[in-house]
Amino acid sequence: MDAKAIYEEWLASDLIDEDTKQELRQISGDEKEIEERFYEDLKFGTGGLRGAMDAGTNRMNRYTVRKATQGLANHLLKEGFISDGRKCARVAISFDNRYNSKDFALETAAVLVANGIEVHMFPNLHPTPMLSFAVRYLSCDAGVNITASHNPKEDNGYKVYGADGSQVVPPQDKAIMQEVAEIGNLNDCKSLALPELLTNSLFHVIGQDVDDAFIKEVLSVRLQPEECVKAKDCPIVYSPLHGTGLIPVNRVLAESGFASVYTVPGQAIQDGGFPTVKKPNPENPEAFTLAEKLAKEVKAELIILTDPDADRTGIRVLDRETGEYVHFTGNMMGALLTEYVLSNMSRLGKMPKNPALVSTVVISDMVRDICKDYGVFCEASGLIGFKNIAMKIREYEQEGTYNYVFGLEDSDGCLPGTYARDKDSVGTAMLLAEAAAVAHNKGLTLWDEMKRLYEKYGYYSESLKSLKLAGIEGKKRIDEIIANLRANPLKEFAGHKCLSVTDYKLNKYKDILTGEEREAGVHSSNMLYYRLDNDAWFLVRPSGTEPTIKFYAGAKGTCLADRDEAVKLVMDELMKLAER
Repeated sequence: MDAKAIYEEWLASDLIDEDTKQELRQISGDEKEIEERFYEDLKFGTGGLRGAMDAGTNRMNRYTVRKATQGLANHLLKEGFISDGRKCARVAISFDNRYNSKDFALETAAVLVANGIEVHMFPNLHPTPMLSFAVRYLSCDAGVNITASHNPKEDNGYKVYGADGSQVVPPQDKAIMQEVAEIGNLNDCKSLALPELLTNSLFHVIGQDVDDAFIKEVLSVRLQPEECVKAKDCPIVYSPLHGTGLIPVNRVLAESGFASVYTVPGQAIQDGGFPTVKKPNPENPEAFTLAEKLAKEVKAELIILTDPDADRTGIRVLDRETGEYVHFTGNMMGALLTEYVLSNMSRLGKMPKNPALVSTVVISDMVRDICKDYGVFCEASGLIGFKNIAMKIREYEQEGTYNYVFGLEDSDGCLPGTYARDKDSVGTAMLLAEAAAVAHNKGLTLWDEMKRLYEKYGYYSESLKSLKLAGIEGKKRIDEIIANLRANPLKEFAGHKCLSVTDYKLNKYKDILTGEEREAGVHSSNMLYYRLDNDAWFLVRPSGTEPTIKFYAGAKGTCLADRDEAVKLVMDELMKLAER
């Protein structure tokens, strides 16, 4: 059925509410808009469903949520995802501060309960890592989190988690989507009216005990809690960017002993409109504007930002010499925490046998060097997305090969323990504050510690740029860019010799200097990774959650002054490549 026919079907359906129909009538003469909204269904990507909140099959709304949830329910019932001898499957649900998030969460619960599945739902907005924790703590068979993470306010999303608290990975994600695809129309979806849901014995509200258990686990990963008490008056500025981190982040900092934490007032309001930022992403320097203003007023040594669902963490750190704040990329923050965790675990005798740090292929080479220095296995060739890190934790536990000590990705995400299976801003913020306290007690800041790492390991720098190409034509252009690069392998790039290329889609590794080819031994994904001489590299891939193509690059400078110039040369060439 084509887009226009599906559009007409929605207008005629008794299952579609009148407000939605009215929205659709307003685009009746706009063939392009109808095509964009109905040409396909939203698909699971790196983080599940994610898209703009409008009426249509290719948009986030109560009906796409209903269909996705029916597919999940069918999968759970068919595959028998029932543990502990229970009579029915069990699913945990959370939601963030975005428009419609609670409504979508209740819609999810209504479908699951109508299918005879037990639901445990948080009563108010909670961070992504707390949903991951709750799935494990409550022995659930799956979890659903309604969030679009750091996306613009127009978007929302639907993340599905497996029984281990990790976002679903192949083959489970594909199996769920197959179930969704087999749903002919909304008549095939079961649901309950809100009053029926709230009085059903299968519907449960998650209590405060789960929050308390999560905080206890986070606090247990501290390495030097006495340093926090000693530095209790070290000024720290925090902003939740209007999102879910507000309560838990402030709680762990307070319980760690910090008495001078200043929360940005205008961003402590949990508002899905994100009125103080263009995009609520701590990777964006613009998001720090209000926090830095407050930091200068209170003379803070550390600024911490968390994104709306509190899985990403961004920081700026005081440079005592200039009085200004240095913006840390995710790679810088990750390298700093890697050194902090590994050095202190080693010093305190807490390093387990066969320790492993898990990351992705685009992590800074500095992290690899630090792991080598401490004798820790660095698993850093995997796919992008924290669910792939969680998959390795699961693999280690099942096979008994390594013991996980830390996990991180370039996009401001870390997990300091195994209490959750997704990146966690709450635990990361606590660990960053602890590291800042240690530095403070020595008369230093984390920027001094970062400069020490540059002097020890080299002046690494990384860069990420995204090119947004929305709609049908945008998708075609993204496919063309990667196809052209795949069909025309490079031998030189940005003044560097190309040493090797790994094609994750074709599972092929090629040594460009010798011409040798072999299987890469990687999981399939439509991305290309080039290693260049002089410690440079780049990777190209389409985003799994947004209509963008992403370009990653890394290089190594000779000093602090030229480290960013080295990677800029590679990134500039990538931008030219995208324009061809």
